[in-house]
Amino acid sequence: MVVFPNCKINLGLNITRKRSDGFHDLETIFYPLPFYDILEVIETAEQNDIAFSTSGIPVEGNAENNLCIKAWRLLKKDIPSMPPVQMHLHKAIPIGAGLGGGSADGAFALKLLNEKFNPGLTTQQLIHYALQLGSDCPFFIINKPCFATGRGELLEAAGIDLSNYKIVIVNPGIHVNTGHAFSMITPAQPDRSVKEIIAQPISTWKTELKNDFEKAVFSQHPEIGQIKDELYESGAVYAAMSGSGSTVYGIFEKEMQLQLSFPSHYFVKVLNK
Repeated sequence: MVVFPNCKINLGLNITRKRSDGFHDLETIFYPLPFYDILEVIETAEQNDIAFSTSGIPVEGNAENNLCIKAWRLLKKDIPSMPPVQMHLHKAIPIGAGLGGGSADGAFALKLLNEKFNPGLTTQQLIHYALQLGSDCPFFIINKPCFATGRGELLEAAGIDLSNYKIVIVNPGIHVNTGHAFSMITPAQPDRSVKEIIAQPISTWKTELKNDFEKAVFSQHPEIGQIKDELYESGAVYAAMSGSGSTVYGIFEKEMQLQLSFPSHYFVKVLNK
């Protein structure tokens, strides 16, 4: 069975509180985009565990830390009948880029295993497992525009549709340390909720819809801030960094002819949703 984990962007991101458990409370809109990894799972009798391979963008680090493997192990712990499998992940979504690609892979692995082997997990049970994988993972169980609070796991439907626009994502290949970015933010309640702002015309977002990480990340990596400036200069009606970076996206009128000139080593993708 094959599934296609997609990425997301954050429309606004406010860090509202540091919690006693070390995590942060936030509010944001998670918005899914049609840009995909590929994940295949087959049952196998050749081993008693999980075999895992990758292609596409290199996945660094210990494979045991990959969220796809962790997803299988979470289910296997509670559902001993879960059979051994072979998993292959083809990575197309840039890694560590604020697009949630790894989170999507883990969440889609949970959904795929539930569909393929039919342990009968409900959506809420899948969300419970997804939160154990990471704060962004529960969103990808639902995978529709959501207003998120808490760590990102408290989700409600967000009535927003950007299908009349095209979205450009630009990643300069800079690694942003999320922990360091958090350390440079002073959590605070925003004057206005992201939920209120996105209900306004998109023409108002430029002055009101903020990502709290931008100030800290742009000061450390001015090149990322320059991407946002260039997207606005190219005619974006709204541009912002996604998550803690380093990807920046621009929302453009669909009929607009784009004139983009980013360095050749940048990852640039135009999505017509």
